[in-house]
Amino acid sequence: MIELIIGLLAIVGTCLAYILSVRLHAKWNVTITAPVIIATILIICVLLVFQIPYETYMIGGQWIDHLLGPAVVALAYPLYSQRETLRKLLIPLLVGTSLGAVVGISSGVLMAKWAKFDESLIYALSPKSVTTPVAMAVTETLGGIIPLAAVFVMFAGIGGVMLHNLVFRLFRLDHYLGRGVGMGSASHAIGSATLMENSQLEGSVSTVAMVISAIVVSVIAPALVSLLLS
Repeated sequence: MIELIIGLLAIVGTCLAYILSVRLHAKWNVTITAPVIIATILIICVLLVFQIPYETYMIGGQWIDHLLGPAVVALAYPLYSQRETLRKLLIPLLVGTSLGAVVGISSGVLMAKWAKFDESLIYALSPKSVTTPVAMAVTETLGGIIPLAAVFVMFAGIGGVMLHNLVFRLFRLDHYLGRGVGMGSASHAIGSATLMENSQLEGSVSTVAMVISAIVVSVIAPALVSLLLS
C-alpha cells in the first residue's frame, strides 16, 4: 500500500513538474526554459530538499520511464507524412548520420582519454549520442558502467536542446537536412522532439538520423573504441 502511494505521488509530481515547465516555456520561449530541462531541475530539487532517495522516486517514475518506447514509436507518424522527401534523401542521410556516429564516439572517447578517465567511464561515455536502451546495451558489451551510460545520454540530449540554436547560428546551418542529421546523430530522441516543435520535416529527418545512428553505433562502437584506446 505504501509503495502504491509513493508510486502515485511520483507520477503525479512528475506530471505537474512537466505541466509547469511547459507553461514557463510558453511564457518565456528561450532555449534554457525547454520543458525537459526545467522539469528535470524541478524534480531533482524536490528530491534533494525532501531527501527522497532516487530508488524511492523510481517506484512510480519507472512507469513514466516505460513510456519512452511508445514516445519514440509515435515519431513514426511524421516519418510517414514525409516519406517521399525522406526517400529522396536516403543516401545523404546514411552518409551524414554514419559520419555523425563516428564523430560522436570519437570525440567522447578521445576527450575522456585525454582527461585520463578510467576505461569503464570511457566505455559508458562512448555511446552517449544514441537513445538510452541502445547506449546501455553497447556499454554492457564494452564492459562499462551501465547506469552512467544513461546519465551521459541524458546530458547529450539536454545539451543538444540547450545549444542547438547557438550551433546552427554559429555555423550558419539553415538547411533542414543538416539540422535534422546533426540533432538526430548527437541528441537522439530529445533532440528530435525539440526539432519537431519547429518543423515536422526537420524532426522527421532527425528521427531517421537517430535510428540510423543507433544501428551504426551498435555495429562500430566496440571496434572503434578499441582502436582509439590502443
